[in-house]
Amino acid sequence: MSKLSGAQMLIKCLKDEGVEVIFGYPGGVVIPIYDALFDSDIRHILVRHEQGAAHAADGYARATGKTGVCMATSGPGGTNLITGIANAYMDSVPIVAITGQVASPMIGTDAFQEADITGITAPITKHNYLVKDVLDIPGIIKEAFHIASTGRPGPVLIDIPVDISNAMIEKSVKAKLNLPGYKPTLKGNQKQIKQAADSIYKSRRPVVFAGGGIVSSDASGELRSFIKTAKIPVITTLLGKGCFSEKEKLSLGMAGMHGTKYANIAFTETDLIIGIGVRFDDRVTGKLSEFAKNARIIHIDIDPAEIGKNVNTDIPIVGDAKNVLADLDKAYRELEANKGKADKKSWHKRIAELKENNPLKYNGNSSKIKPGYIIEKIDELTDEDAIICTEVGQNQMWTAQFYKFTKPRTLISSGGLGTMGFGLPAAIGAKIGMPDKTVIDIAGDGSIQMVSQEFATATANKIPIKIMLLNNGYLGMVRQWQELFWDRRYS
Repeated sequence: MSKLSGAQMLIKCLKDEGVEVIFGYPGGVVIPIYDALFDSDIRHILVRHEQGAAHAADGYARATGKTGVCMATSGPGGTNLITGIANAYMDSVPIVAITGQVASPMIGTDAFQEADITGITAPITKHNYLVKDVLDIPGIIKEAFHIASTGRPGPVLIDIPVDISNAMIEKSVKAKLNLPGYKPTLKGNQKQIKQAADSIYKSRRPVVFAGGGIVSSDASGELRSFIKTAKIPVITTLLGKGCFSEKEKLSLGMAGMHGTKYANIAFTETDLIIGIGVRFDDRVTGKLSEFAKNARIIHIDIDPAEIGKNVNTDIPIVGDAKNVLADLDKAYRELEANKGKADKKSWHKRIAELKENNPLKYNGNSSKIKPGYIIEKIDELTDEDAIICTEVGQNQMWTAQFYKFTKPRTLISSGGLGTMGFGLPAAIGAKIGMPDKTVIDIAGDGSIQMVSQEFATATANKIPIKIMLLNNGYLGMVRQWQELFWDRRYS
């Protein structure tokens, strides 16, 4: 019976999981894996810094809906991945990070380039593994991809000591998925769904609050169908943008600190919030005791830990957004069939007034080109079909405000962690995943300098991304806060 090295088995298992590209940076203890990769048709993109590998895998995953893969060596290689892993964790993005580790007998001895990467990443991964037996590789790879991509998606890390990579394993060893304690709830409770439908029917001023969970579960079609049925205005989070077309009359855009004024006013006037795949994070809610004080809350999320975490929930529904929205649409249709159409006309009129009286605007008569104008022009020229990546800061918020997203997976931006330097490597990953799409990174001069070495990655691999650099000569968001809240003390 033919045998493979642990490294060769790893590559074989990655192929079995459908992996087409790995973003990585080699080092001593991962050379056996790179040697096995040499004989594979999996594409390798050599980044110039491991953080870029994690962000590129993240951008690839968001653009395609597949699980992204990145790889680094032990010690500093693994620790350089941490920011990217944390970013994916905060935004619920499926990536598998593979790190090399010193030989098993050397673990715990402070060996050269040793770091306890599983300990370090425990709080920022959905799960992680230290491989202790070469026979475990097939099962660990299968489990890692299953965990990363199901339930609430997120990053999984696999740490492989170099002696495990060099050990031999029978080629015939098969992977077994054995996760008895891991059973995400996919279908919502029907009684709670009917309660939700009844509350929505009786509500006079409801809003849907749509988040990144809708994009993750590919539930945009179900959301649009439900909105067509129930005629409810839609507010989105930053990561939810595109799940409902912002060119629709019922779209209120993004809420929160940098959101539209009309979305924020709607939150103060609504009597019912239907939160779907959202965290009710602080950038939206502000002071929790003052948030939507007049509203009851329905919260739909696949992660039960999110429900009731930040805001009190009246009707909790644990389940996958795609399934729950389909069931909610059906339940609401049945209600209207029995009781007649719900009258939401006065609320629609109020929403139209709010949008007309509080438009997003900039000084179009200025002698300087305004960022809002630039973003609007990009929107006009891309005709709704580009993938827009952003850095973090003013460039990101201007994009969220002035680009009208109409499709899911067309905005790729760092939400929860707010990682400066995210956009450029994420754009590289997105373009590799979706080569036929125009991919644009809307950048600030501060953020993009953090990862400027990745221009070499794009150039060497002939990856035709476009950069729109809003060069204002400052860390714009920091300066804006210093102007508004710190008496212009520019330290």
